[in-house]
Amino acid sequence: MDNKEKICLITGASSGIGYAIAKALGRDNHTLIVTARRKERMDGLAGKVVDIVAGDLTSHDFLDSLDSYVYDKYGRCDILFNCAGIQENGAIEEIDIDKMSRMVRLNVESTFRLTYRFLKRFKKQGSGHIVTISSVLGTKVRPTAGAYAGTKFAIEALSEALRMELAGTNIKITCIEPGLVMTELHKDWKIHPKISMGIHEPLAADDIVEAVRFILNQPEHVRIPKLMILPKDHII
Repeated sequence: MDNKEKICLITGASSGIGYAIAKALGRDNHTLIVTARRKERMDGLAGKVVDIVAGDLTSHDFLDSLDSYVYDKYGRCDILFNCAGIQENGAIEEIDIDKMSRMVRLNVESTFRLTYRFLKRFKKQGSGHIVTISSVLGTKVRPTAGAYAGTKFAIEALSEALRMELAGTNIKITCIEPGLVMTELHKDWKIHPKISMGIHEPLAADDIVEAVRFILNQPEHVRIPKLMILPKDHII
């Protein structure tokens, strides 16, 4: 990271990639506003540069208040990290439609709403960076994972359109597309994908942190719209 301290909002900060990013940027003394439903899971991030704001991003009232909270308290925001997301897969006969619909609300609607609210702020302040955790499944599909892939395809489409709309400005748009990462995302699966896909050495959340550092360390004139990160034995 450069020497200038950033003000960052990180969603999905209670576990996985969001937690790892928050932990790393907190050590670098950037000012962080972290949010997720499970406040107790974010207590480990607590410190002089971390502001914990617990809430449910599928609640419009909570989501729509986040930008006001950040700007009223800090006066600006430099980076929005869209890390919140869940995965609901299943065969036609087995998938839980209600859980699938909640996934769509969180992965797509909440991300879209938050992104647009902060982009309006970024345009007024003249700079900013949206970093969204997508997936390799934002570029392809697999049987039983169509709904999840669809949420990531939606994020990819929005991000590319926004990149084009914001070309020539000081606002950056980035999608990170990880392959299999060892997080809680698959904790309830009967067979973990590292077994079903034959991936012997999945990525760790800290691997994504290093990718974030690379992206944020680029000169101001450089744009990285997409960055795919895969384990060595992940066959696309």
